[in-house]
Amino acid sequence: MIIAETNRLLISKITVEDAPFILELMNTRGWITYIGDRNVKTVKDAATYIKNNQLKAYQTNEFGYYKVQLKAENLKPIGSFGLLKRELLEHVDIGFSLLPDYHGKGYGFEGATAIMELAKNTFNIKTLYAITLPINKPSIHLLEKLGLSYQKTVKPFGDDEELLLFAKNL
Repeated sequence: MIIAETNRLLISKITVEDAPFILELMNTRGWITYIGDRNVKTVKDAATYIKNNQLKAYQTNEFGYYKVQLKAENLKPIGSFGLLKRELLEHVDIGFSLLPDYHGKGYGFEGATAIMELAKNTFNIKTLYAITLPINKPSIHLLEKLGLSYQKTVKPFGDDEELLLFAKNL
């Protein structure tokens, strides 16, 4: 189901049929380094991950992470962008990940802008958060370009890992 469209991108709900793509995305160096290894090593693992995360989020919150496809390449999936309501954070946060070949081409800004518009206009979200590792300079740069500003460091997952919290009023 298509939820947004930009000049170059089509954004749609992730389905179990997207498991091969999700497997590829979740095993990129960037995902492992900046998001973490979720132990998704097979297509079956990816399908289970989708069921337990994306599909559950759509049912619980009406939003979640979405597949981002490139119109110019026959709708090739190139990333995942979306919204997540974490129990440990006061507001919904935005997240994004692209396959390495699509970094630095403006797709992050284009897709994240569409997700922010969706957050505001469809889901009536007033304040948007984002969290990232301090070493994730590309993510920090994109968040700042999107108009989110650094607020403080947080440890939202009960471990000792400090993350940077960014926020924006929509």
